[in-house]
Amino acid sequence: MHIDHFKEHFQTIIDQRQGAKVTYCLFEVLFGSLCAVIAGAKGWFDIREYIRGHHDWFKRNNLFLNGIPADDTIARIISTIEPEQFHECFVNWMSSIHTLTDGQVIAIDGKTLRGSYNREDRTSTIHMISAYASSNKLVLGQLKTEQKSNEITAIPELIKMLDIKGALVTIDAMACQTKIAKAIVDQGGDYLLAVKSNQGKLRQAIEKAFSSQRANVTNNISLEQGHGRIESRQCYVFDSTKLEGNFSRWKGLKSVVMVENFRLEKGKSVDLEYRYYISSKALSAEQAAMAVREHWGIESMHWVLDVTMNEDACQIYKDHGAENLSCLRHMSLNMLREEPTKLSIVGKQKRCMMNTSMLEAVLSAGFSQMAKN
Repeated sequence: MHIDHFKEHFQTIIDQRQGAKVTYCLFEVLFGSLCAVIAGAKGWFDIREYIRGHHDWFKRNNLFLNGIPADDTIARIISTIEPEQFHECFVNWMSSIHTLTDGQVIAIDGKTLRGSYNREDRTSTIHMISAYASSNKLVLGQLKTEQKSNEITAIPELIKMLDIKGALVTIDAMACQTKIAKAIVDQGGDYLLAVKSNQGKLRQAIEKAFSSQRANVTNNISLEQGHGRIESRQCYVFDSTKLEGNFSRWKGLKSVVMVENFRLEKGKSVDLEYRYYISSKALSAEQAAMAVREHWGIESMHWVLDVTMNEDACQIYKDHGAENLSCLRHMSLNMLREEPTKLSIVGKQKRCMMNTSMLEAVLSAGFSQMAKN
């Protein structure tokens, strides 16, 4: 039963409350909250209303036999869960149901929860780093950046939590740092890092290595036309030994990549852009181009969180509420995508809201692989 599988992976979370004062156990509130978020709940009141609306179903599964907690109680229970424990359980769950294939792209990127700031301090807004398996459209793990810190320090910590052996980890230019490259290689993965002006000497050396390709741009463009615009992308890859200078501090560096983006839209000027990358893997131009495209899947995931789940509009911020609710959203999105019905995420959520048979299908799809492990 999917409830048992959920309990198996999340039972290590410690309940911070005093045992004598506990009416509703941590597990039933956490599982009930997950079910409600799957069905489209945006906050504590929505969670309570979903449990209330399907109380008979929960009782048949031996949950909420003592009644339904108030929304303030749900908020307090979820908000006191230590996020580190929750994230660890989440990562272990994903490791149990998702097997990496050699060369699979894992995109890492950050997203700000815009409504999560303390109302007395707008600078306290939470920023989350997520790892995303692009081909499977699954969030593999997430981590909050520490206060007065940023993605550069949080990414190595997230990488340590993940099993990335054989994977190609893609990250944008902010994280193009030698420590991050080393952390990825030390974990058995390869990196593909965007290079911009924050790595001035490296950027200049790469631009020089590709100077002849830039000079012959008109000879290399393959045009595609449609929807009132003409677009082309061309990818070039060189061995890192062609770089002038010593870049040995980049652990395992093997390939340098240039992606040439050409765009002509009716009524607008020609847009020609060059993007540069470094990688610890010996990539072909086709492999590099595909990996660059797959990285943008994480942006699509962020868009779904905002548009479908209203993440940026969520005003929850007290204690660990925003961070833990973010984790529940990621879990819900993974499970909704695993359910095979050909509906949009919103369509599946609405069906889960209306009847528990769809909820059971989503839960079974999300946890079914656990039974095989």
